[in-house]
Amino acid sequence: MNNIIEVKNLTKKFNGLTAVDDISFAVNKGEIFGFLGPNGAGKSTTINMLSTILPVTDGEAFINEFSILSQRNDVRKSIGLVFQDPSLDDRLTAEENLRFHAKLYGVPKEEYKKRMEEVLYLVDLWDRKEGIIKTFSGGMKRRLEIARGLIHYPAVLFLDEPTIGLDPQTRAHLWDYILRLKREKEMTIFMTTHYMNEAEYCDRIAIIDHGKIVASGTPRELKKQVGGDVISMMSGQKMELKKEFEERYKKEVKEKDGSLRVEVEDGEKFLPRLFNELTAKIDSIELHKPTLDDVFLSLTGRAIREEKASDKEHMRQHMKMRRRT
Repeated sequence: MNNIIEVKNLTKKFNGLTAVDDISFAVNKGEIFGFLGPNGAGKSTTINMLSTILPVTDGEAFINEFSILSQRNDVRKSIGLVFQDPSLDDRLTAEENLRFHAKLYGVPKEEYKKRMEEVLYLVDLWDRKEGIIKTFSGGMKRRLEIARGLIHYPAVLFLDEPTIGLDPQTRAHLWDYILRLKREKEMTIFMTTHYMNEAEYCDRIAIIDHGKIVASGTPRELKKQVGGDVISMMSGQKMELKKEFEERYKKEVKEKDGSLRVEVEDGEKFLPRLFNELTAKIDSIELHKPTLDDVFLSLTGRAIREEKASDKEHMRQHMKMRRRT
């Protein structure tokens, strides 16, 4: 497959803080590519550089064969972008929001009506085209933002945390539209998320942490890196259990959400040994196949939701410094 995005040693620093640290990767044409990581990992900063919103500190990237450094206007014509924060004018109708966006991107007047109808039907909002945005639900607004990002027929659609703030049912419905978009339009989609279940929809994933890509591959390939089944244990003697387990079985035990987790080969045969051989008390125990959550924990030593900072905070600090100067 041809690479529609190529990123080479991309770096972004904010006042000495490295938000994106020398990353390189490629995205194939027609795939859903996901950036998985906690808030503050560098996901949004990367998208903002690729979409030419933020200047690059170092490195280079090409979108649809156009350089983000020297061919910024061509890059912008090649992409659609759904921001993490709401960006619709809620005083206008759905159709008015689309028309304004189409004019900005130079969509020919004679083609606009056909494209507007097409994208609104795609996200099931044709019947609400005359509706005022402030009367829309969160899910409807998100769907309209996707429609807006498509109206100029971009080569790549960037979705920055597309379902953040939505309830689980609305998130599932929105993913129906995203997958339909890929299927019907053969669209290349680059998305960021910190939801593990959403990352499963991606053809390939890059796990990013502290501005660095720590692993990449298909969801299945990444899970194979865990190295077996995962055992989770709860105990009132947690430290004693952890120490005894590591000394006896020579396996690293990690802690998450108050439980002890360890990776083992053939977990079903391993479980009975614990109750027969360990002296520390086990209150409850669970065995499951590796998930992307386990992959992240295995690679970084912590759970994905433990990170508190956000890319947006780094950007706000950067913009404040620019205004001061």
